[in-house]
Amino acid sequence: MNSFNNQIQLEKAGRLRWKRALDVGLILLALPVLIPLALVIAAIIRVVSCGPVLFQQERVGYLGGKFMCLKFRTMFVGADTVSHQGHLHQLINSDAPMVKMDFHGDSRIILFGRWLRSSGLDELPQLINVLRGEMSLVGPRPCLPYESEEYLPWQKERFNAVPGLTGLWQVSGKNRTTFAQMMRLDIEYARNRSLWLDLKIILKTIPALLVQMWETRQKINHFLGRLLKNFFKNIVIADSHDNGKNKI
Repeated sequence: MNSFNNQIQLEKAGRLRWKRALDVGLILLALPVLIPLALVIAAIIRVVSCGPVLFQQERVGYLGGKFMCLKFRTMFVGADTVSHQGHLHQLINSDAPMVKMDFHGDSRIILFGRWLRSSGLDELPQLINVLRGEMSLVGPRPCLPYESEEYLPWQKERFNAVPGLTGLWQVSGKNRTTFAQMMRLDIEYARNRSLWLDLKIILKTIPALLVQMWETRQKINHFLGRLLKNFFKNIVIADSHDNGKNKI
């Protein structure tokens, strides 16, 4: 037991030497941009939806510890969470790609919420979690408690790394990977994390987010196209029906 505790202390000390310096340093450099951006997002949420600007939720972090994770609220207050739990259960127990529920449309999401989620801007408040030491800029995504309860023993190795805003999974296909592939990528990071790997992942994150935003835009355009097509189709049918009645 003592050797295990010593190992944990060494891991924490190693994390604080370079990872903490990287996290705090990059956040301080970006603050002149992040603060005005966060204020604009907060104002948009306040205008388009009633309720708090921030949303907090219990997540599982480093070595299985719990903490309250912050996000900009992108859903209506009181939105159902049971459907997400069912969706996640299905992904965990299948080889389906890790596609979010909102990718196929989600009535729980507020105006501009889908754009905030696809761009990752809804996660800006998690920089507070980073400054608190609960998260890092790079690491596996912090999972929900009910998600961790379904983990197999080998999958829990992902908790050996501090959770992050971005990670190896996010820049390695993300929504095109399965749950098992995500786990392997998270564990690969936990075993091989280093300053150079973190810098590499951070540099790859922006292109990955741009691809994700483009895919979301394509999906929205496709949805709007089908909506307009059905709308005009119904108009034509209604006009035909009215013309038929007039002839009679």
